[in-house]
Amino acid sequence: MTTELTALGDAGWAGIFHAGSPTPIVVQNATPDKRPFIHPIVVPGGTAAITEDAPGHHPWQHGLYIGLNDVNGIGFWLEGLHPAHAATDGTFHPRLQGAPQARDNRAWWSVGTDYRHPDGTLLMRETQDWLLTDHGDRYDLDVVLTFQAKVPLTFGQYPYGGLFLRMPYRKETGGHAVNSEGQEDAATEGQRARWVAVRMEVPGHTGEAQVAVMDHPDNLEHPVPWRVDNEFGIAPSACVAGPWTLGEGEIRAFRHRVAVFAEPVGSETIDEIWTSFTK
Repeated sequence: MTTELTALGDAGWAGIFHAGSPTPIVVQNATPDKRPFIHPIVVPGGTAAITEDAPGHHPWQHGLYIGLNDVNGIGFWLEGLHPAHAATDGTFHPRLQGAPQARDNRAWWSVGTDYRHPDGTLLMRETQDWLLTDHGDRYDLDVVLTFQAKVPLTFGQYPYGGLFLRMPYRKETGGHAVNSEGQEDAATEGQRARWVAVRMEVPGHTGEAQVAVMDHPDNLEHPVPWRVDNEFGIAPSACVAGPWTLGEGEIRAFRHRVAVFAEPVGSETIDEIWTSFTK
């Protein structure tokens, strides 16, 4: 059973709601001069969030977001919060591009962000075009992520970088990761896969919720290597495989799907959703 969606927003914020509800199920944050990110994403059919904003172990991580390291030697990951790297951290300048829209069980919005060198030079423009589909027992969040170089760029090799998901991991309850190749938990780190799924208990939700992040066949380095950290933060990252470049004015696009479940599903179901995503 699906539910009609509505959308509200302004220059720095967009919220997606079930029609008639005052509480958003997805919130896009685009505060001026801050990293844009999505939080919360609410568990389908519930009120608990499957995302976490600025956890104590990684205060620069924010729900579902884009983070990059070593873009011409400049970091767009730590937000100037780590003293050892603050001098080489760049800045983010996002804006919601038009009003968010909704029709039936779908909603869509776009965020454009300038990435600037610490000296103020514009290095690139990033665009995130999002589409949310509410299937009732599952949400699909599809994104087309586009980088346009304003100067020649080299994205250095790094153990992580790109789309990243931070869930509310708690050591006492743990979590579990599995990828499309059947590898599990720590064995998924750095491995190439079409998708990685994480399940864990979420505060305020009964039982485990699950999220699967999917890589599209058209993406650079597909099937891409993945970051899966000790708190089950996950990221499909072409940077793990090696450096890549963009010439001035060149554009590189990445497509991903983030499927959100109220309870765990099997790999066969995730494979079916991935196959649908790639068509």
